Amino acid sequence: MSRVYLDHNATMPLRAEARAAMTAAMDVAGNPSSVHAEGRAAKALIERARAQVAAAFGAEGADIVFTSGATEAAALALAGRDLLGAAVEHDAVASHVSGDLPVDRAGRARPAEPARSALQLANSETGVVQDLPAGLAVCDATQAFGKIPVAFNWIGCDMALISAHKIGGPKGVGALVMRRGTELAALLTGGGQEMGRRAGTENVIGIAGFGAAAEAAERELGSGAWARIADLRDGLEQRLRQAAPEVEIAGEGAARLPNTTCLISPGWKGETQVMQMDLKGFAVSAGSACSSGKVRESRVLRAMGYDEAAAGSAIRVSLGPGTTEEEITRFAEAWLAQREKHRARAA
Repeated sequence: MSRVYLDHNATMPLRAEARAAMTAAMDVAGNPSSVHAEGRAAKALIERARAQVAAAFGAEGADIVFTSGATEAAALALAGRDLLGAAVEHDAVASHVSGDLPVDRAGRARPAEPARSALQLANSETGVVQDLPAGLAVCDATQAFGKIPVAFNWIGCDMALISAHKIGGPKGVGALVMRRGTELAALLTGGGQEMGRRAGTENVIGIAGFGAAAEAAERELGSGAWARIADLRDGLEQRLRQAAPEVEIAGEGAARLPNTTCLISPGWKGETQVMQMDLKGFAVSAGSACSSGKVRESRVLRAMGYDEAAAGSAIRVSLGPGTTEEEITRFAEAWLAQREKHRARAA
């Protein structure tokens, strides 16, 4: 049978709209910094994408700086700044902040000084959505953008991070969204591209795909497609909990992304589950994909108060717009069958 992809939080398959925009952009020969007609045509593609991303992210009036991804956007926003973060932050953010903010059992932080804090809007492993305070310095909206209603102008932060491949755009392109007037020191210097904040010839093809994906994601969110996904996710959790009552769902009861479930099955290593499900034709993960292919104990779950055994026994299942009820049924049956085999071997 065909494989079932349930790792959309790691990357979402490329949307048809993004593919078409990128294909068209390949035929635009000019350098966007050139002043001739060919250069202006390439520049026009970038500015169209900038407008598309701004509209989809509710960032009208903000500056959008295209980068190679959310990781570069995080470095650009955070490097050299003394900001606080929580231990549940993505590695791209955690590597630049002091992990001093405590979190509750759901992984939510309550910073006393928002202006000195950088927080994620939604966690990639558990899907838990933060109740962000006003005046936040930096918001990592990478996982939330395109899955739940969110607007940069609602958040009220100085800067936000987003990524194309999390919404069905190409890998290797993202953006730093900035409240106009926010000061920023460029990491890459040279030319004056991206308003002098990120030197280097722009990735025109990738940026065009990002813009098209953002526009498509906005339409999809407005259509109610993610409500259907939430129903599929909830049905999966209910079925697994009924058949395997020892299973715990991280963040259960808290507001979560509609597509994400983090299953903790005590005594059954997450790495083993991922490999067994892969052999059965299902792509899931044991946490963030940004660890150079390594499978390791989840520091997010540890920060939430889970012990080492529980944190090492978790997998993440993340659905997408193309996920079907039949695929969820197949996954549940396969996972429960592997669980019974594990229990028999452990007996």
